[in-house]
Amino acid sequence: MSRTVEGQTTYMSAPVQAAYSYCEAVTGQQARNFAYGIRLLPAAKRHAMSALYAFSRRVDDIGDGELDPETKRTRLEGTRTVLDRIRAGEVDDDDTDPVAVALADAARRFPLPLDGLDELIDGVLMDVRGATYETWDDLKVYCRCVAGAIGRLSLGVFGTEPGAPGADRAAEYADTLGLALQLTNILRDVREDAGNGRTYLPSDDLAKFGCSAGFHRATPPQGADFAGLVHFEVRRARTLFAEGYRLLPMLDRRSGACVAAMAGIYRRLLDRIERDPEAVLRGRVSLPGHEKAYVAVRGLSGLDARYVSRRTGRGRV
Repeated sequence: MSRTVEGQTTYMSAPVQAAYSYCEAVTGQQARNFAYGIRLLPAAKRHAMSALYAFSRRVDDIGDGELDPETKRTRLEGTRTVLDRIRAGEVDDDDTDPVAVALADAARRFPLPLDGLDELIDGVLMDVRGATYETWDDLKVYCRCVAGAIGRLSLGVFGTEPGAPGADRAAEYADTLGLALQLTNILRDVREDAGNGRTYLPSDDLAKFGCSAGFHRATPPQGADFAGLVHFEVRRARTLFAEGYRLLPMLDRRSGACVAAMAGIYRRLLDRIERDPEAVLRGRVSLPGHEKAYVAVRGLSGLDARYVSRRTGRGRV
């Protein structure tokens, strides 16, 4: 089978097609927000993004699973070995690992900085070690590993428009947008993470708002200013989104729509969390389908990209 990729026709074997279908199924089942965004991409880019997600999901599932820490470390290093085989061109179309087959094909078609997946593995190893974070600067290191790196990998698929102003900073903006998404995830999942023995918010921030006791119940710790903590982190996330959104005018229409859709969903999650901070202690905050559809239409219309272009033209975002 032949497909057109970036103006060139390239052959895709049946095993590679099957491998991509497997990755797309994993993405659709495990990451509805992500899958919603990549639906807006042309087939070749959608396939590559699904391969990136399926590999990342494998790494995350090892870190989040019930295995003992030593077994997790061994399996995570196994995923690094898969990356080494891909880099060395040692994964054939008929390899028994469909994720490796799809990712190897994607890496041949797009300039993927695969070292970003090594960073993801490093970040999940931080989880396995039970790392905690005293300051925002400490947490940023983790967020850059597990999310910023994915932003840079995604940019390898999207590319930038020829002659786009400021494109030399595109990777920086993609990284920052990844941080914004990850901080939103952390806020949304504070109760679930606490149940798994994990605390991601910086201990300095928790202490400042009287929340050092943690989030193990559907109500805030006694005497804590939980709303103050959430609003503080929401403002931080909004600043990251504003900086990361500078990427949008540098992308082609459909890639920009994909990014705007995924980021827009998370920005609306932030709105909901800000309006009712304790909702994150009662359960997972999510958006209904009609809101996601609105965000997708807004992204396809280019409204977000044009808004950012106007604001950056005036020196603000």
